Amino acid sequence: MGNHNADKLFESFSTGGLTLKNRTVMAPMTRTFSPDYIPTKDVADYYRRRAEGNVGLIITEGTFISHKAANGYERVPAIYGEQALAGWKHVVDEVHAAGGKIAPQLWHVGSVRKEGIGPDKSVPAYSPSGLFKPGAENGVAMSQEDINEVVASFAQAALDAKNIGFDAIEVHGAHGYLVDQFFWEGTNQRTDGYGGSLEKRARFAIEIIEAIRAAVGVDFPIIFRFSQWKQQDYNAKLCQTPEELDTFLTLLSNAGVDIFHASTRRFWLAEFEGSDLNLAGWTKKLTNKPVITVGSVGLDSDFTGEGSKDLSGTSNPTSIDGLLARLNNDEFDLVAIGRALLVDAQWVNKIRDKKEGEISPFNKEALMKLS
Repeated sequence: MGNHNADKLFESFSTGGLTLKNRTVMAPMTRTFSPDYIPTKDVADYYRRRAEGNVGLIITEGTFISHKAANGYERVPAIYGEQALAGWKHVVDEVHAAGGKIAPQLWHVGSVRKEGIGPDKSVPAYSPSGLFKPGAENGVAMSQEDINEVVASFAQAALDAKNIGFDAIEVHGAHGYLVDQFFWEGTNQRTDGYGGSLEKRARFAIEIIEAIRAAVGVDFPIIFRFSQWKQQDYNAKLCQTPEELDTFLTLLSNAGVDIFHASTRRFWLAEFEGSDLNLAGWTKKLTNKPVITVGSVGLDSDFTGEGSKDLSGTSNPTSIDGLLARLNNDEFDLVAIGRALLVDAQWVNKIRDKKEGEISPFNKEALMKLS
């Protein structure tokens, strides 16, 4: 573990209606292991193993809400309908039986969707302006009625999640999916109240957060994941300066976000010139709300090459000393682990027990044997 003390990583954490046994979080990772969009017993077993591995909070893979165009991939889970909700209830019960806490990531893919994907394969993509990225059209621009339907779908998903026993919810507002497409000027060319200034581009997210809060009550935690980068453009930035980021985050914070999940591809990179703080560090400084950091934690390389979705390469376990230094400096509160935890359900315990040398590498072979 080098010279940095890991004790803080294993301290309990509480905010509002959520208490965690330690500061570790399982990052949401799409798996496509849910036939007919229903999480199965195997999905429940998968999450239970991470709870048994001492993860403080599990955030599930993206699970799509009930709006007709929310889904973009086959075999990902839905979070509506009797069968899917029963499947998620089993997941929740298994995680709780193993002493864990769990939150679903509520998802609408926007213009990432392609026709021919279910459940209704005839539905086109829906997005702010019918753009997948600047200059590239896909699908249809959303009407006010469409916006209202999506907001209501997010709120219903959150209420259903609460009712089946989830401990919190996360809104997926990152990575170039629908909520982020409203944030990003490159895909939001609207001229109504949802487009133009940063404040107007945040309106859609604000309405979602406020609707969720109204549905779930004051004590149920809302996590919000956001990112500067987009899958359509790794170098994109919503906020060019700390001042812009302050404006952006204040709007979301005031709407009712309890915990921010600041998604970066490499947690160790500074977000703005003149400071070593990463995106999570800036978010904590500006909002003083709990923040999750994420981005290649515990691994020696990024999750993809530039512009590539290829996951066939190997990333080897590496020291988390730099991460611990930032955590001990109170730059953020929680640490999300992605691929390292995907291939090694015991990652948290191995870090705690100083058995880093036993952690599995991330490679194609490990994924093929995924447990």
